[in-house]
Amino acid sequence: MKRILAVAFSLALLAWLAHDARWQGLEAGLTRLSPQVVGLAFLGFLVSYALRALRIHDEFHREVGRRYPTCLRIVLVHNALVNVMPFRSGEAAFPLLMRQTFGTPLTRGVASLFWLRLQDAFVVLALAVLIWPDLPAILRGLGLAGVLGLAWYLPRWARQPHDWLGGEGWLSRLGRVRDAFAESARHARYGWLWTLANWSVKLLAQAALLAALLPRDLATGAAGALGAELAAILPVQGVAGFGTYEAGAAAALLPAGVPLADGLQAALVLHLFVIASALSVGAVAWLAGMFGRPSDGESTAPQSHSSTKTSP
Repeated sequence: MKRILAVAFSLALLAWLAHDARWQGLEAGLTRLSPQVVGLAFLGFLVSYALRALRIHDEFHREVGRRYPTCLRIVLVHNALVNVMPFRSGEAAFPLLMRQTFGTPLTRGVASLFWLRLQDAFVVLALAVLIWPDLPAILRGLGLAGVLGLAWYLPRWARQPHDWLGGEGWLSRLGRVRDAFAESARHARYGWLWTLANWSVKLLAQAALLAALLPRDLATGAAGALGAELAAILPVQGVAGFGTYEAGAAAALLPAGVPLADGLQAALVLHLFVIASALSVGAVAWLAGMFGRPSDGESTAPQSHSSTKTSP
């Protein structure tokens, strides 16, 4: 049912574009993007990728040592696959690449990805609560307190003693994931800092693009960018995000007086730019991994890795 709904969202966007020659609006929107805006936005995305790689390097610093470029390559390839593969199936690339490159157990890789996405969700929700226009102060305070409280509690809950590991059933498997999640949260020393910096830069770059496309002020662009990213938290996503991404951005732009048609067109151009950026740098990273010479110790898992792993 989720896949049917995902395809329906994407087909609805395609049908909307085909109706009444709305493709022409995309061309008009592209003409509003100056080379300076495009260059700055692309630079912002590059900085965002670098910060995400710092987040991974920080968590796995014992395993990866000084091999930050390798972490950056994994982040770029993973990000490209997430953006183009349907039903979020590209997420599987991260734990697989971590196991292939550093010998990281799959359970630890999956738990790390889970904690990474939770941090993303918490930061985006907190930013949305802080800057969403016309939100009553009491709701802003309650929302921020709820997000911060849950973000503080989850890692501590995972580290609490439990008896989930006994037996061979699903509870035992869940217990191993819980322990791996606690390990990820414990070793990401500056994870919140890197995540907040990453999303601040990423949302600013997207806001600048949307503001130029509409054209509106930067605050309106930021609202649309937040709406698009909040739509990514939904359990149902369009194929490669098409449909849900645009709907989230357009819905967030409505309170600012942006017509639905204009919001959808601008969000689609932004989405295409995001995907093009992810694919271009992801392809470079993949080619670098295929044809580049690995650094010392990178071609195989570190020999001392077994002594630093924590069994879940």
